[in-house]
Amino acid sequence: MTTDSQGTALDPTTAIQNAYRASLELATTQGMVRSRAVQAMARSLKSQQDDILEANTLDLEMSREMAVPDLLLEWLKLTPERLQNTVQILQHLSELPDPIGRVMTANFQVDQCQTYSQLMPLGVIALVYEAFPELSAIAAGLCIKTGNSLILKGGSEASHSNGVIAQALQEAIEDAGLPNGCLQSLPADQGSSIRDLVMHDRYLNLVIPYGRPSLVQQVVRQSAAPVLKSAMGNCYLYWSPSGNLESARWMILDSHMSEPDPVNAIEKVLIHRQQNPSSLAMLWGSLREKGFEIRGDASLVSEFPELTLSEESEWSQAYLDRIVAFKVVDSLEGAITWVNHHSSGHADCLATESYQESRQFALGVNSASTYINASPRFYRNPKRGDAIFLGMSNQKGHRRGLISLETLTTTKHIIQGTGQF
Repeated sequence: MTTDSQGTALDPTTAIQNAYRASLELATTQGMVRSRAVQAMARSLKSQQDDILEANTLDLEMSREMAVPDLLLEWLKLTPERLQNTVQILQHLSELPDPIGRVMTANFQVDQCQTYSQLMPLGVIALVYEAFPELSAIAAGLCIKTGNSLILKGGSEASHSNGVIAQALQEAIEDAGLPNGCLQSLPADQGSSIRDLVMHDRYLNLVIPYGRPSLVQQVVRQSAAPVLKSAMGNCYLYWSPSGNLESARWMILDSHMSEPDPVNAIEKVLIHRQQNPSSLAMLWGSLREKGFEIRGDASLVSEFPELTLSEESEWSQAYLDRIVAFKVVDSLEGAITWVNHHSSGHADCLATESYQESRQFALGVNSASTYINASPRFYRNPKRGDAIFLGMSNQKGHRRGLISLETLTTTKHIIQGTGQF
């Protein structure tokens, strides 16, 4: 909980102003100091694991009594493995190179001056999220590593978990000597609304909503500060007639293995009108064996009555469940057009053996990422490479694609002259 020195809960305006002041100081701290703070956060979470799990059990019991949707319950449930994964993410973050101050060549020059660019912190970031208690720790690690202050606004379904985790993180940050106010949590039961937080564009530099599409759209509508939209589900696969059945099957199944948040799950599959019916039956049978519900458009349902008919609105909406809907198209061009109109726009896929098709799809689909004969499965902590990802963005505004350390930075141009004319 965010409180003042007397233990009184702060209102969003005061919390944001405190975060802003802290961000000015945090931006000048050395990268080694910020990395040590992230390490301390990892140790604090590990040492308080039992308290966190106990609080989470209470949240789960209360949420079930309030008939919270099963989807949120799955996102809400913490396990020792999920907490350990979060600790490992923070440890990995602490070991990554400091992105702040990285010098880059400027794309313009000034006569008799040295011109260059540097990555700098954004300032104050707000994370508005539902369920996913551990996400607050990952976001805090990313923000502290990049020299940003963070304000957390979690949902009421995870209030106890969020409170214990925030307290553990704040104690670690304080022990590391970082400025007071650089990490704050606004309790869901404090009475403040999301709008009370996101309207402060004077001090708030970025808002990241994370959860169901309805939450993301609510933040987009109400925010006066810039919003980095995150996206989940409603990713498309076009299974070309030249595409391998086993490849298409693996891409669909593997994309749903990202737990607990199915960020890049393939939920819609476009097939060519000439696709082999026996291959379709084999794919559907394999998916059903894995617990998937199969739906289809009117054309497929008329030919295969065992399929459930997909409503027109479903093609533009995420299921966020083990459901895959199939639709017939006449060509690759038709598939690209459909994807551009109905996909969530953050990760769309192609199964093909044609190089020409792969290039046409990659360049024609208006999405942040395209996957050719590859699973779009989302990894928050990839096994290879020096990166940690909070989620995926499907917008073309502040940043697009994977939300990483660099996403939480901005660029400053520096022009250094000699004073000569």
